[in-house]
Amino acid sequence: MKTNMLAFLVTSALLSFTARGEYSGTATVIEGSADVKVENLYICENGRSRPSPIGEKQSDGQTFVVPADVQYEEQKFATNLYDQCSNVKPGSLADVDVSAVPVVEVDSDGEIVTGYIFADNYFELYINGTLIGVDPVPFTPFNSNIVRFKVNKPYDIAIKVVDWEENSGLGSENNRGKRYHAGDGGLIASFTDGTKTNGDWSAQTFYTSPITDLNCVEENGQHRITATCDTDGSDSYVTTYSLHWGVPDGWKANDQFEAWPKATEFTEDDIGVNNKKAYMNFQEQFTGSGAKFIWSKNLVLDNLVLFRYSVK
Repeated sequence: MKTNMLAFLVTSALLSFTARGEYSGTATVIEGSADVKVENLYICENGRSRPSPIGEKQSDGQTFVVPADVQYEEQKFATNLYDQCSNVKPGSLADVDVSAVPVVEVDSDGEIVTGYIFADNYFELYINGTLIGVDPVPFTPFNSNIVRFKVNKPYDIAIKVVDWEENSGLGSENNRGKRYHAGDGGLIASFTDGTKTNGDWSAQTFYTSPITDLNCVEENGQHRITATCDTDGSDSYVTTYSLHWGVPDGWKANDQFEAWPKATEFTEDDIGVNNKKAYMNFQEQFTGSGAKFIWSKNLVLDNLVLFRYSVK
């Protein structure tokens, strides 16, 4: 009995080693779920919200916060454009008092810029490294936000966007009839100075999950490619891996990070917003203004994406 058990453990260890050995990229690979530190960041008062846990995964002395290390608890929330949880549900922009939105001062003598943001699921907006606002609803129901800030041109935009996860560290949620199904992301924003999200923005992924077969992952320079990885999900847990890259210091303001790969554009149908009032009630501010939905190349598996753009 002991001999059989030892053989089983050795075989399991070899299989795990083989799976890890098939990956030769720059990410830290970690198997399984996270150690949950926060069960749920947010409870919706006027609707049903998915749990938004914060967890930690460790490997070789490194600790990674999943789905991301966020500034949510600072409570520097962006103003709700539409949010059923706080009962803010205007039918259009005509019903919104834009002048009541607080102005965050980056430059005292700057121009006031208004921004409209819809993120799947959570965002943090930085201008020249200054935090302008964070998404008050980490996961669901879907909401949209409006921000105002005073700044001189040229200026740098940095946005952290998180596709949240219900199963901490597994990059998945109970969706589409499966208990472990990967969610999808997406960001669209427009600003009154003419700035809009599109394929000219830079985007880089720092957390990818779930990966069932490490053979599907490849890297080409700064491109982190998971195009052939499985996204079907499962009714029960199967062994999955997550890929983690350390977020570099200074990413919010250092121009060198504009050399990240260009963002990939997606359509409204790709994101699935046709039934979301938080988006559709203000469609003219988003795709109607010429803005595009953007993400990294993998809309489904990449869960933490950082964006950079320089406004000239």
